Amino acid sequence: MVKEIRIYIEGGGDGKKTKTLFKTGFGQFLTPLRNLARKQQIQWEIIVCGSRNNAYRDFTHALTDHPEAFNILLVDAESPIAEPPWQHLKLQDRWNSPGVGDRHCHLMVQAMEAWFIADIEALKQFYGQGFQENLIPKNRLVESIPKDLLESSLKAATRNTKSKGEYQKIQHGSALLGKIDPAKVRAASPYCDRLFKTLAEIIGLPL
Repeated sequence: MVKEIRIYIEGGGDGKKTKTLFKTGFGQFLTPLRNLARKQQIQWEIIVCGSRNNAYRDFTHALTDHPEAFNILLVDAESPIAEPPWQHLKLQDRWNSPGVGDRHCHLMVQAMEAWFIADIEALKQFYGQGFQENLIPKNRLVESIPKDLLESSLKAATRNTKSKGEYQKIQHGSALLGKIDPAKVRAASPYCDRLFKTLAEIIGLPL
């Protein structure tokens, strides 16, 4: 049985404070999996890396530094996905697989905002009065929404909200990660579902 799971994630900006906020939000989003790991006495660590290049670098180093752990790379897809994960990243970023299979490589979406759009109710509750739901793309398969539409539509939909104001990627994104429903995101995002299923299989318990 695996003794430790380490997830290297793109995001959080460059500052220590923003990375801590992002780690907290992502930890809340992945709580169902963390709870399964604890039941199996598997150590659980989320490493927020900032840029995607840093995430790839830290992940490749982890394969040497933490060989007993199951190390996972989790980055944005940045573009529509038509190939298996490592092949996609080879085309997108010219990254080569460091000798591990696709179970170690996971893609979020073209941009993180797609996961937020998957749970409109969470957005409405977070932003409150003035949130304009009609400005959010209606496509429920959020991975197919063009990257250029994601952040711009969230900014437009939240511009007139009174409590939070216009969407801010770092400040609002970290908080929203802790509020969106993983089940809703998994239903709208096959690659998110793949992440949850893969980790549950590694842990050895049904989700």
